[in-house]
Amino acid sequence: MRPTTLTAYRWEVRKLASQKRTYIGIGAAALLPILFVTVMAFQTGGPYDVPLGHNLRHTGIALSLVVLTFASRFGAQLVTALVAGDIVATEDSGGTLKMILTRSLRRRQVLAGKTLASFTYVVALLLALLVAGLISGGIAWGFNPVVGLTGTTLSTGRSLGLAFAAIGVFAVPLLAIAAFGVFLSVVTRNSAAAIVGTLVYELFMEAIVGLVHVQWLHHYLLSAQFDAWHGLFQTPIYWPPIVRSFWVCAIFVAVPLAVAFAVFQRRDVTGD
Repeated sequence: MRPTTLTAYRWEVRKLASQKRTYIGIGAAALLPILFVTVMAFQTGGPYDVPLGHNLRHTGIALSLVVLTFASRFGAQLVTALVAGDIVATEDSGGTLKMILTRSLRRRQVLAGKTLASFTYVVALLLALLVAGLISGGIAWGFNPVVGLTGTTLSTGRSLGLAFAAIGVFAVPLLAIAAFGVFLSVVTRNSAAAIVGTLVYELFMEAIVGLVHVQWLHHYLLSAQFDAWHGLFQTPIYWPPIVRSFWVCAIFVAVPLAVAFAVFQRRDVTGD
């Protein structure tokens, strides 16, 4: 049977599973809520002014989502960049891509497999954070109903469902960061340049929000999409920022990946 994109994807997932940094990143994500709840156990205050922060010490369901607010400023992007920015460049610079192509895989299949593997890593990262937050928060404060952002009390079952949905909405702009990392990994052929470039890319958007006081522009930058999940915890659910996040991020994913595929398709890999 001729190898397919799924074949390439499985190979890439196995590679990620064999690398220590993969587990370091996922472990760090899982450790964040545990550290958070531990610190709160030794103090009386807390970040009650952040979205859902008023639920801390009352229910563990909100813990991971509060941690997301802080992780969205830099941490999540950093861990994503470390994998996405390296996933092509290391093999490209090392000349090992030619070994993959000898297995009858087309170039687009190779890059598609690597891209999907980096996306899978992003999802695994966020699920690790959510599960660790639910466990540690549940042990500390129980699984009680959550008071939403509009003051409505949400049942435990609904709150849990919305927590998983919120992780999914948060993942969308993070996938766009990963897509840009893959793009730089292909174009620069240098892991360090791709990783740093991906972080600068995100910081540049954060700088625009802080320096350019044009409100409508802020809604269409990646940095704003990390807050779209807030709409899920309003009553009724406020869909506009969520819908906007999906189509804005789709553009931020499609453009760099289209360029990456075009460059990779024409590159002389076997001659390196």
